[in-house]
Amino acid sequence: MLIWQLSNSEKVEHFLISFSIIPETTDFFLEFHHTVLSEFQRRPKPGDLFGSESMAKHEDLPVPVFSALEPVYGGGSQLEEAQLRFDGLKSKFVEVFGQAPDIFARSPGRVNLIGEHIDYEGYSVLPMAIRQDTIVAIRKHDAGESPKLLRIANVSDKYTMCTYPADPEQEIDLKNHKWGHYFICGYKGYYEYAKLKGVDVGVPVGLDVLIDGTVPTGSGLSSSAAFVCSSMIAIMAAYDVSFPKKDVAQLTCECERHIGTQSGGMDQAISIMAKSGFAELIDFNPVRATDVQLPAGGSFVIAHSLAESQKAVTAATNYNNRVVECRLAAIVLGIKLGMKPQQAIAEVKTLSDVEGLCVSFASDHGSSDPVVAVKEFLKEEPYTAEEIEKIIEESLPSVFGNSPTSLDVLKAAKHFKLFQRASHVYSEARRVHAFRDTVLSGLSEEDMLKKLGDLMNKSHDSCSVLYECSCPELEELVKICRDNGALGARLTGAGWGGCAVALVKESIVPQFILNLKDQFYQSRIEKGVINKNDLGLYIFASKPSSGAAIFKF
Repeated sequence: MLIWQLSNSEKVEHFLISFSIIPETTDFFLEFHHTVLSEFQRRPKPGDLFGSESMAKHEDLPVPVFSALEPVYGGGSQLEEAQLRFDGLKSKFVEVFGQAPDIFARSPGRVNLIGEHIDYEGYSVLPMAIRQDTIVAIRKHDAGESPKLLRIANVSDKYTMCTYPADPEQEIDLKNHKWGHYFICGYKGYYEYAKLKGVDVGVPVGLDVLIDGTVPTGSGLSSSAAFVCSSMIAIMAAYDVSFPKKDVAQLTCECERHIGTQSGGMDQAISIMAKSGFAELIDFNPVRATDVQLPAGGSFVIAHSLAESQKAVTAATNYNNRVVECRLAAIVLGIKLGMKPQQAIAEVKTLSDVEGLCVSFASDHGSSDPVVAVKEFLKEEPYTAEEIEKIIEESLPSVFGNSPTSLDVLKAAKHFKLFQRASHVYSEARRVHAFRDTVLSGLSEEDMLKKLGDLMNKSHDSCSVLYECSCPELEELVKICRDNGALGARLTGAGWGGCAVALVKESIVPQFILNLKDQFYQSRIEKGVINKNDLGLYIFASKPSSGAAIFKF
């Protein structure tokens, strides 16, 4: 009946293509059936790989509100699994707090296909949402209820209940890393933004909160962003307030900094703005998402290295360190290319701020590549703090005086690798657009997949050698992926642990996963690192999934 109703062959072909990226066994047609019904009106035409101008307004819409699970979770076994989760969450909520939740919110994790460590430098990235997500159940207390506390519980016994005062002005104790801090990021961010927008939020009241997350922590799949985004959205829904998706994405990016991470915004943007069936090209300043339809014959397999990436805990020596190195590289390049030191310090925040100067220099030397300027003006050997201070004519603590997390970096850093970090950022930014251009090209599917894989391989090598955000486990895993037929494989996420993503021909996905289980995971199972029954949590194929949503049942 469905196919008869949508008998226009072009329309049916479009949906068949967009949902055959990763086959999901017998659930495929059920998901196709549901998705055509719920998404038909807002899809681009066949062959229109990027959204039309009218679809560019997607980021201006609020987070959608649903009264059923199907629009987000599709049909078949995935819907049954989601229904069980929500039923269990509601029962657990009543068990813990004595009353049912008012509302639910969910936000997915993501896998970044290409564009690593460049979002905070102002460059576009190309992630897709995955089916794993964080669900927040919430009940807002009445004004007269006591005590005025935020009680945050988790369905997993691994996490004990966290209790905080119902005070949006409270400071987060960064020296005492508690899992509930991520909810407080969203809580503080909501109040800050509501105040900025003149929204009357009244006197703070207590909140009862229960979390259920399926995004593996420390995996590089944005479990922290999924948690912060779903928390923020749940709080907004509990207060009956809605903001445009682009504002929520920007806000959740900024408020994650309350926990000490200088996030770039990709994780939050894709979690909020993802659409089922599409990867998204995420641009910044302003935040916007453009649909990217991937070639049907390729599948993305995500595999955990089993080295946990603790981004917030190691920020001063890893993630935030790279943010500081990039800014210093940008300031030095600005000065070398003609800016006065004080002007560069005041105006240059990211490498994208001086890209124009670098490209102008490169054009005088027969190129359009900003790396030409990097090679000319930055030395390959690490810089000492004293060497940089001599160039910029200012002490480093005074440059970063308004950023406690950056000052922590300066205390921990022995040297700064400016050449390597700038080279990675500029080359990776170009690879993102090469990836997009390849998808849009008229290449055969075979050639297209090969070129996309080559770009992913180059991205990983740059992350490993120039940005030094890999680790031995990731290097081993990426090599095994490539040795077993992956067209491309790379670390994904912040790095220093977490996951790899591999582009694999759809036809070999089952055998590819079996080979990885045998060659990478079996020895870890035998050593007791993971349980064999949990292997599905650590290696899986995923198609682009839906973004954030609110549920009112």
